[in-house]
Amino acid sequence: MNYRVFIAWRYLFSKKSHHAINIISAISACGVAIATLAMVCTLSVFNGFQSLVSDLFTDFDPELKVTLAEGRTISSADPAIKSLQERDDVEAATLCLEDQALVVREGKQMVVTIKGVSDNFGQQMNLGHLLYPQTDEAPVLHADVLEYGIPGIQLALQLGLRPDFEPPLQVYAPKRGERVNMGNPMSSFNNDELLSSGAVFQVKQSKYDVHYIIASLPFAQHLFDQRGRISQVELRMKPGINIARAQRDIASQLGSRFVVSDRYEQQADVFRIMKIEKLIAYLFLTFILLVASFNIVGSLSMLMIDKEHDIQTLRNMGAAPSDVKRIFILEGNMISLLGAIIGAIIGVALCWAQQHYGLIAMGQSEGAFLVESYPVVVHPWDIVLILLTVALVSAAVVWYPVHRQIEN
Repeated sequence: MNYRVFIAWRYLFSKKSHHAINIISAISACGVAIATLAMVCTLSVFNGFQSLVSDLFTDFDPELKVTLAEGRTISSADPAIKSLQERDDVEAATLCLEDQALVVREGKQMVVTIKGVSDNFGQQMNLGHLLYPQTDEAPVLHADVLEYGIPGIQLALQLGLRPDFEPPLQVYAPKRGERVNMGNPMSSFNNDELLSSGAVFQVKQSKYDVHYIIASLPFAQHLFDQRGRISQVELRMKPGINIARAQRDIASQLGSRFVVSDRYEQQADVFRIMKIEKLIAYLFLTFILLVASFNIVGSLSMLMIDKEHDIQTLRNMGAAPSDVKRIFILEGNMISLLGAIIGAIIGVALCWAQQHYGLIAMGQSEGAFLVESYPVVVHPWDIVLILLTVALVSAAVVWYPVHRQIEN
């Protein structure tokens, strides 16, 4: 063993002439341990919420979504769209047209998103278990001249709709390329009716449950003056297909005209916000760790005063000033590392207990949240990052006081 490490190790556990030095060293290690524990638990909670959001992906979110890189709509007869439908690894390719419209019923009105889907939407979306009442087959969205809609459950409640609602829902959308006629405003809007399909859907996400109505693609194309055009293609891949590899292959096949998004990229804003929040929490906790590490400075200063005789003896034996400095820098790093390891172990143990026993609940009312207790997921790389952060902060904190005191 290197003699510098050996001496620093002995100083860490040996009795000092002043008992207060041992107490301050223990307090320093405890401060680092608490800060490390807080970092482990906090980052794990952020991981837990991110994992929870990932688990909330439903059949409403396609495995892959193909949209235009520029522009909003494309002809459904475009060769690129045809090539997607003919791929061997695609189980279902649903043509969709999404846009906003105004729905009115018995004096109540709301701005919603009409999602027009092609007839094979049941294969791609697999809505059966999301519908109320539940059914094994997707409802029919159009028959002859009749058009049917499936509203989100929260939207239905706000409009006072039952699964078999009557009278029909009035739907309005501005006509393309026309200004509003102030003399007769209604002439500037396309108007159509949606009958009840006999069901509503529930995804348990307000983005969909409050704002979406599923209708047929011809209905949406007529309402939005987009005949023969679509805004996106939603793909369901065959079982066993690697989604990431399929995404790369499709993106290469289609070229730069299109963007191919997986489920994470479709919810990019949510995950980006969560990553920013996690980063800010990490920075704040690093600052708290920095403050806690300053206790090590006091502990080292007192230790160097206590060991002045040992320092002089080492110099008489030929130890260079840099060697003496290295001993006390190692001592400070050992105090910090000891606290970090203890804090990390306790933090992981608390996260394990939270996962299995739900020690901290989300709220007092049962069923008020999607989960009853705070979700936590410990990522090994987070532990590595935390320990590396502790090492860097400790090295930065102890370097200056040790150099200054030894030189004096």
